[in-house]
Amino acid sequence: MKGLKLGIAALAIMAMTSVVNASGVGYIDYAKVIDNYDYAKQVTKEVDAKGLEMQQFLVDKEKEYKNLDTPLKKQTFEERVSQEFKAKEAAYVALREKREKEVFSKVQDAAKAVMVEQKLDAVMDVRGVFVGGIDITQNVIQKLKVVK
Repeated sequence: MKGLKLGIAALAIMAMTSVVNASGVGYIDYAKVIDNYDYAKQVTKEVDAKGLEMQQFLVDKEKEYKNLDTPLKKQTFEERVSQEFKAKEAAYVALREKREKEVFSKVQDAAKAVMVEQKLDAVMDVRGVFVGGIDITQNVIQKLKVVK
């Protein structure tokens, strides 16, 4: 019985100690971080350029299509262009996903570093915070400016 009371007391002390050491939850405005992160801007330009390249491809192919004179040539052309466009589209999607993951990973690493520095328990996106928490958006932005 004495051991049980001692165990409960030890658990209560540990619970209070962990609450005292915890600094709370931080949050970031991810959209604001991205807007202020040069690498994210560079990635956005790269992905947008690929999207424009695909649009130009379609415009060029449409001009070629109009110059074809027989239905058979048009059908063959459509099939070939469709396959080419699907390949370009798949490459575009893969590039976009890869770059988005890179940016997210860098932001996540910076947020983890700030979390450790400020001794926070967790970091959330601002959209998940209704009340309370510590805004560490600027700290994350600064950390990203330092890390290239």
